[in-house]
Amino acid sequence: MRSLLLHRRAKPLVFVLCLLPLAWLSYGAAADQLGANPAEALIRGLGDWALRFLCLALAVTPLRIRTRTPQLARFRRLLGLFTFFYACLHLLAYGWLDMGLDPGDIGRDILKRPFILVGFASWLLLLPLALTSTHRAVRALGGRQWQALHRLVYVVAPLVLLHFFWMRAGKNDFAEVAVYALILGALLLERLLRYFEPKSRLGA
Repeated sequence: MRSLLLHRRAKPLVFVLCLLPLAWLSYGAAADQLGANPAEALIRGLGDWALRFLCLALAVTPLRIRTRTPQLARFRRLLGLFTFFYACLHLLAYGWLDMGLDPGDIGRDILKRPFILVGFASWLLLLPLALTSTHRAVRALGGRQWQALHRLVYVVAPLVLLHFFWMRAGKNDFAEVAVYALILGALLLERLLRYFEPKSRLGA
């Protein structure tokens, strides 16, 4: 398994796999298979995948440490960037399909509806993480400052979950919210426990 993770084709394969949800949603939109309200299905589908990639990105470090598989670390940045990529598409689809790309309408809607304001705030917090994801940014900021900045992801996670909760609350659909709350809660709890765990026990 470790040798497979280090294979030169592993990253391109993961990259292609990360594009499959977009391909599926694009096909569904083109083939009119997204249901009675395709615009809403596309917006929500892109948002759902942004949340799923956030969970995957947050899961890399715990899995790497607990399974003693350091090779997993090479996929963390890729998954984080795909989180931002799908969040951008989610925001773009909302602005285009719901608001007609009218900046005034978008701004008023963000301020008027709390769940959209929280979602937009999450995107704004993800933006500096995406912009500083390169090795050059790490060198420019310094390791400690870069790590401090990227801890914003632990603020983003609950905000994204709150955005998802408010969005589903309108339809009294909380089943998926509970699933993601458990996943993100477990990942954040693991991070907290690891913070207090002696370094010698982490194998790091």
